[in-house]
Amino acid sequence: MKHFKLIFFFTLALSAFSCKKLIEIKETDFVGGDIALKTVNNNDQGIVGAYAGLGIEMAILMNATFSDEVKRAEFYNAATTHEWQYTSTDIGIRDNFTAVVPYYRVIDRVNRVLKALPTADSLVAADGALKLKLRGEALFLRAFCHFEMYRYYCANYTVDGLALAYKEEPSLLPTSRIKMGHYFEKMKADMEEAKTLVPNNLIDVGRASKLAVAGLQARVALYMEDYNNAIIYSTEFINGLPLATAASFNGIWTDANNNEVAFKLKRTSAIGAKIGSLFRGTSSNAANPIIGTVTWGPSDKLWDSYDQINDIRFSSYFKNEVLLTGTGRPSRLIKKYAGGAYATATENVADAKVFRTGEMYLIRAEAKAEINDLAGAQTDLNDLRAARITGYMPAVFTSKDEIITAVIEERFKELAYEGHRFWDLKRRSLPVSRLATDAPTASSNILAADNFRFLLPIPNTEIQANPLMVQNPGYTN
Repeated sequence: MKHFKLIFFFTLALSAFSCKKLIEIKETDFVGGDIALKTVNNNDQGIVGAYAGLGIEMAILMNATFSDEVKRAEFYNAATTHEWQYTSTDIGIRDNFTAVVPYYRVIDRVNRVLKALPTADSLVAADGALKLKLRGEALFLRAFCHFEMYRYYCANYTVDGLALAYKEEPSLLPTSRIKMGHYFEKMKADMEEAKTLVPNNLIDVGRASKLAVAGLQARVALYMEDYNNAIIYSTEFINGLPLATAASFNGIWTDANNNEVAFKLKRTSAIGAKIGSLFRGTSSNAANPIIGTVTWGPSDKLWDSYDQINDIRFSSYFKNEVLLTGTGRPSRLIKKYAGGAYATATENVADAKVFRTGEMYLIRAEAKAEINDLAGAQTDLNDLRAARITGYMPAVFTSKDEIITAVIEERFKELAYEGHRFWDLKRRSLPVSRLATDAPTASSNILAADNFRFLLPIPNTEIQANPLMVQNPGYTN
């Protein structure tokens, strides 16, 4: 028995030693950050990877389908989301509208670059300037992603309201939600520093510039109801990038030009989502097109809101397809992201425009109205309409409420399918109000103002993975 015990303990010790040696074996197929981000050029590629992970397609689809921008067409499998019945475990939310994972992934990428940059090796003389630029881009992307998640998951801004975690270090540790005041101060600091480091030009609108940062600052200030700064930043943007002419406006959406655009996400048939496919499937038979399944059509409410003859936006955003007229299929199509011809490789392929001048005019008009500069707000609104509508006669507004109502209506038309409508109604405490012809059921005509579903539920997977996460009101885990 004694010999048996000795053999047992020797075997146990040998096993422990062997396990220890196995643990100490260095992996040969793992590339750590100290190697992957060793040079300034490596960090540049890291930033490119962060941009590649960025997308606003989810916001475009969510804002369209949760609001009054679209109506059901030929294929409808979005009843719980379109009709506001979603929960934290809803399949539609899980598969299409989970912002935590993609945005924190981009944030993690830029945080790794920010950590590696100070000691990254410079191999050419220009690397010193590139280091600073990359830091600015990383800070811009970090602020942008945190703001987008705020729009998905947080209530209207108050200093003591509950935001999410603002992540400034690459880490897998559980994190708690923090107050909005602290969250936005961090965001503002990132934007302010980024603005001093990124280029003051629009040579590459696929990467951050001073005007792109100004656009983000203006948008953030509007959501914070910091109207004076919203005016300052939107004015900076407008001064640097004027409104497109009527002749060139359609070219923004066909990607023939970058007029009004300070920042966009490049999309091709090879990479990225086909934004147009959010609304219509791809077609077949280029010679005699069989147009793809129409998933969502423009709402009657939005379609009928335009001067369809004189407003250049109508013909740029929509099409009444004669090939579908009389076929029993819906002929009213969303054209804004249609891309190339039917059944070609570029059908439904269009770049995602993130910050453009039309939005900035409307931010400034709303902010001016809020500080009772009614004349200034009226001028901005009329100037935008005059650029879009042939023969437009300037409107006169007699009250703050009247002009703010007009601005929100103009945002509905100007920014259709750009990822703003649902959040505009939320931040202004307005209901989603659909026409009877746009609502799939009688109960989906109206989502009351300030309903808890204006905040998306924190995904159940995030709740399970992070014990410090707090769910939004109205939802269970």
